Amino acid sequence: MKNRLLRAGLGVAAATLVLPLLTACGGDDEPTLVIYNAQHEPLLKALAPEFTKETGIEVELRNGKDLELSNQIVQEGKASPADIFLTENSPGMSQVEAAGLLDKLPADLVAPIPEQYRPRSGLWTGFVARSTVLVYNTDQTDEAAMPASLLDLAKPEWKGKIAFSPTGADFQAIVAAVLDLEGEAATKAWLEGIKANGKVYDGNNLVLEAVNSGEIEVGIVYHYYWERDHKESGDVSDHSSQYYFSNGDPGAFVSVSGAGILKSSDMKTEARKFIEFLVNEKGQQILADSYALEYPLNPAVQLEGVQKPFSELQPPAVNVSDLDAKKVVDLMTEVGFL
Repeated sequence: MKNRLLRAGLGVAAATLVLPLLTACGGDDEPTLVIYNAQHEPLLKALAPEFTKETGIEVELRNGKDLELSNQIVQEGKASPADIFLTENSPGMSQVEAAGLLDKLPADLVAPIPEQYRPRSGLWTGFVARSTVLVYNTDQTDEAAMPASLLDLAKPEWKGKIAFSPTGADFQAIVAAVLDLEGEAATKAWLEGIKANGKVYDGNNLVLEAVNSGEIEVGIVYHYYWERDHKESGDVSDHSSQYYFSNGDPGAFVSVSGAGILKSSDMKTEARKFIEFLVNEKGQQILADSYALEYPLNPAVQLEGVQKPFSELQPPAVNVSDLDAKKVVDLMTEVGFL
């Protein structure tokens, strides 16, 4: 076994959290499963203790952002202290996959997740998802006025009416889907169009607030921002609603959170048990019951109490391994978003 203390000394730029419940049950020399986690921290804080309770395997979460952690893993290479990488969106996972740093997952292990939410390579799996939506101010407009396609937001009639947060991994994953579906030239033209038409906000919650207050008419976000506020208080969702694109439009893109095991891990058996727990019914139900309101990808578990059930979504066919984070960053930099 590698000296895990030496590996851990390499560290990551992200915040480190050792779950108190987990560390209390073993000595200092007991191996710990190290997870680089770019998913929402509270989501994993709900899941990890249940995994430890069931298996006895301790877990350490090191939390950060998708591309922050994917770049960290690529830089660390074979010396990475991580055993598992979890992302919020799939482009960061694709980056690590392209670098050849992921271990192939057994087919039976990931079988509970439908094939369209797993890469053909078998090197990682999706576990939850979120749908792209438009939030719109119901005092200013209605569903009938929404565009037929996300691409239509680049047209002149939408000037001054749209909001988005381009610096975050959420929006960049949407751009990655547009790139995969429409090609580079069309994606660049769309980015230039929405830049001319739209207003940039620093975060999706600010987009939601701006739409709800009437500051702007429409915003591009994922469904769970509106759903969370609507469930909790309605403070920034009581004057807005969600519009779902259909018919495989790029605006109906479903972003998949990914889970993979690092080739360099010396705890592959334990890591596979974690992935198994993550995708099977018990783990998926924990995710569905959490604050996150993301869609579980195991069909045996449903997200209740949201505006549109997962089964009614009509997302485009996107190969999750083809969502190119680097090309997206290059394009968005060229256009002037980054």
